[in-house]
Amino acid sequence: MVMKAFQTDALNGLCSKDQLDLLDSIDRLRSQGISHYVSLPQIIVCGDQSSGKSSVLEAISGVSFPIKSNLCTRFPTELILRKTPQNGVSVSIVPHRSRSESEQHSLSSFHEKLDGFEGLPALVENAKAAMGISTHGKAFSKDLLRVEVSGPDRPHLTIVDLPGLIHSETKHQSASDVELVQDVVQTYMKEPRSIILAVVSAKNDAANQIVLKLARTADKKGNRTLGVITKPDLLIPGSGTEASYVCLARNQDVEFRLGWHVLKNMDSEMGDWSLADRDAQEQQFFSQGIWEQVSQSLLGVDKLRSRLSKVLLGQIATELPSLIGEIEVKFNACRSRLDKLGEPRATLAEQRLYLVHISQSFQSLVKAAIDGTYNDPFFGDAKSDTGYQKRIRAVVQNLNLDFAEIIAKRGHYREITESKDTGHIHRGVLPITRDEFTKHIKSLMQRTRGRELPGTFNPMIVADLFLEQSTSWEAITQSHIDKVWKATKEFFSLIVAHVADVATSKTLFQKIFEPALDQLLDTLNAKTAELLTPHQKGHPITYNHYFTETYQKVRNERKRNEYSKVIKDFFRVTSLEESAYIQQPTDLQKLLDALTQRTEPDMNNFACSEALDCMEAYYKVALKRFIDDITIEAIESKLISPLGDIFSPLTVITMSDDLVTRIAGESEENRAQREQLTKQLDVLTKGSDTCEDETTQSDPEFKNGNTYDDDESSHPDGLSDVSFQEGVRSPVIGPPSFWHPSEGEVYDLPCEAAEDPVETYPASGNSPSKKSGKKKKRSAKQAVTEEM
Repeated sequence: MVMKAFQTDALNGLCSKDQLDLLDSIDRLRSQGISHYVSLPQIIVCGDQSSGKSSVLEAISGVSFPIKSNLCTRFPTELILRKTPQNGVSVSIVPHRSRSESEQHSLSSFHEKLDGFEGLPALVENAKAAMGISTHGKAFSKDLLRVEVSGPDRPHLTIVDLPGLIHSETKHQSASDVELVQDVVQTYMKEPRSIILAVVSAKNDAANQIVLKLARTADKKGNRTLGVITKPDLLIPGSGTEASYVCLARNQDVEFRLGWHVLKNMDSEMGDWSLADRDAQEQQFFSQGIWEQVSQSLLGVDKLRSRLSKVLLGQIATELPSLIGEIEVKFNACRSRLDKLGEPRATLAEQRLYLVHISQSFQSLVKAAIDGTYNDPFFGDAKSDTGYQKRIRAVVQNLNLDFAEIIAKRGHYREITESKDTGHIHRGVLPITRDEFTKHIKSLMQRTRGRELPGTFNPMIVADLFLEQSTSWEAITQSHIDKVWKATKEFFSLIVAHVADVATSKTLFQKIFEPALDQLLDTLNAKTAELLTPHQKGHPITYNHYFTETYQKVRNERKRNEYSKVIKDFFRVTSLEESAYIQQPTDLQKLLDALTQRTEPDMNNFACSEALDCMEAYYKVALKRFIDDITIEAIESKLISPLGDIFSPLTVITMSDDLVTRIAGESEENRAQREQLTKQLDVLTKGSDTCEDETTQSDPEFKNGNTYDDDESSHPDGLSDVSFQEGVRSPVIGPPSFWHPSEGEVYDLPCEAAEDPVETYPASGNSPSKKSGKKKKRSAKQAVTEEM
C-alpha cells in the first residue's frame, strides 16, 4: 500500500484545543503505565479472525500494516493518532505483567522512531521478533505494541487492535492459542471504560461470529459497543443475507447503544493502491443498490472516524470524575502498604528504628482501643465483625456483662421453687422445694453437729452450704477468662497486621506478642484462682450491710408466706388479695394461738430454716463481690491495663540485636514488594497530577460532556451530540431517544438504553441543552467535585 495524505475536513472543527489536550492526557496516563492499575477510556477493535479488523484500523488511520490474507494480528496493537505539523512514527513495546523482570526490561527498551511511514512494516516485524513470535515459535503474545503516528493530516484518535478470535485449533494454531486469544480479548472487553468496536464480516453469518457473543457478555446492555460490518461487497445483491445485514446496520437486529457502521475495504491480495483509490471505490459501492437507501452517516470510513472521535471524547469526559476517584483510592491503598513496609532496613539501626515506629503506632492504637475512643481509621466500621473485634473495650465490656448475667442465672447449684413448672430454671441448676432443701440441711447438720445448743446451728454449716451452692463458679469464670483472652489475642493480631508489613507482623506476633499474651493468661488464671480461694476454702466473712438487709428480707418473706397460710386456713379463704367480709363472731384468740404455734416449729427445723436464710443472703452478697473482683481485679488489672506495655519503644531499645534482626530484617520478598509498590506509587502519582492538570485547565463546558457549540445542529453527520444524561454513565446518542439512521427520525431508545447497569452520576445543574442558550461557566474541578 502506498501511503498518501488524506483529507480530514470532517475532523478539522471537531475538537477544540482543550479537548485535544484531554485526549493527550489520557494517552499520557496510558504511557505512564497506569492502565495496569485502573481502567482507561479507549476504543478496542475486536472481531473474529479474518473479519477485516486490521483493514478497518488501516482505513481509519491511513497507516499501513503488514496485512496479508494468510496472516492475522498476533498481539494487541495500540495505535495513537495525533495531529501535528510534522510527520513521525514511534514504535515501542509495553510488556505484559506476566513477563519476568528481565524480559520486561528487555522489551521495554524496544523503542524506534521514523520520520516517515515506509519503514513501519519492518519495525512491526522487528517488534514481533522481540516478543518471540515466529512461524515455528510462539504464535501469539499478550505484550502490547504501541504505534504512535503524528502528522498534519492525522485524526486525533487512539485505538487498540486485538488479535482475531479463533473458532478452532489448526496445525498452526493450537488449543492454547485459541484460549490465549480469547483471554486477551475478554480482558480488554471487560474493562468498564473501554468502547468495544465489534467487527463483523459479511462473508459469514453474524450469529456465528464469536465477537458478538463476547461483546454481549462483557457489555450486557450494549451501552459501550459500536458494531462495524466489513466486506459488504461479498454479499449477493438482492439476497436475503444482504437484507439481513442492512437490518443489522440499521440497528434493527442486534441492537447496540452506539449503533452500527459499514465499511468496504480493499482486497488485501490486490497490488499497490492508494487511500484515495480505497475511498473512491467505497463511495461508489455505497452509492448503488440497497446501500443507497441506507443513511450515509452509517457508511464509509470518513463518517466512522468522526463517530469514533465523538464517542471517545464523550467517554473520556464522562469517565474523568470516576477515573480520578479510582486513582485516588489506588494511590491511598498503595501508600498505606508502603507505610507498613517502612523505610529500607539493611542495617541494625534502620531495623531498630523501624520497630520503634511500629511500637509507637501500636501503643497509640492500644490506648485508643482501651479508652474507647475509636477515631482512628484503623477501627473501621463498627457494624462489621472486624471493626467490632478492633474495639477491645466494647468487646470486654460486653463479655463482662454476659458473664454477670450467666453466673447470676446458672452460678447456683440449687434453686428453691414451689411451682411444679421448672421450665424457667436454667440447665445445670437443680430445682428444689424449701421443704426438701430444709431436709437436706437437716441431714447435713446431723453429720456436722458440734457444741451448738438444740435449735441453733453451727456457723460452719453456712460455709458448707455456700461451697455446695457455688460449685459452678469456677467453670463459668474460667470460660469467661478464656473468651476475654482470645478476644484480646484476636485484637492484637489485627493491630499488628495494621502497623507492620506481613512478614514483620508474623514474626513480631510469634516472638513478642504470643509469649507476652501467654504470660498474661498465666497471671490471669493465677489471679482468678486467688479470687476463688476465699469462696472455696474460707469461711463466710462480710461486713457489708447489704448482708443484714438481705438476711432480714429473706426471713421476712419466709414468715410472710407462713402467716399468709395460717390466715387463709383460719378464715377459710383462698386468697388475701381481695377484701373478706366476716359475718359470724370470730375467736381472735384462736388466730393468735395459730400464729404463735406456727412461729414455734420443731427446733431442728427452725435451725435448718435459719441456716438456709443465712446462706441465701450471704450468697447474694458474695456473688456481687465476686463478679466485681473478676472484672476489675483480674481482667482489668491483669490483662487489659498491661496491654500497652507489651511492645513499647523501651521494649525495642532493650531488645537484643539478634532479636531485632530476626523481627525487622527485611526479606527478599519485602524488598521486591517495596520496589513494585514504589513503582506503582510513582505511576499513580503522575496519573493523579495529569488528571489534576486536566481538570483545572480544560474547557469547563467540555468537562460537562458538551462536545459541540450551542448553535450547532443537534444531529451533525446524522448523529446527535455526545452528552451527559441523568443516571447514565456512557455517552448517549440523542438522549433520551434513539436516532434511527435509516429514517432520520427519533424513536424511543431500545433495550433499556437509558439505564446504565454499572454506575450512575447525578445530572449537573447545567446539563447540555440546545434550547437553554449559553451555559453558565464553572471550573472543571468544581464540576468533577459535584459529580463525584
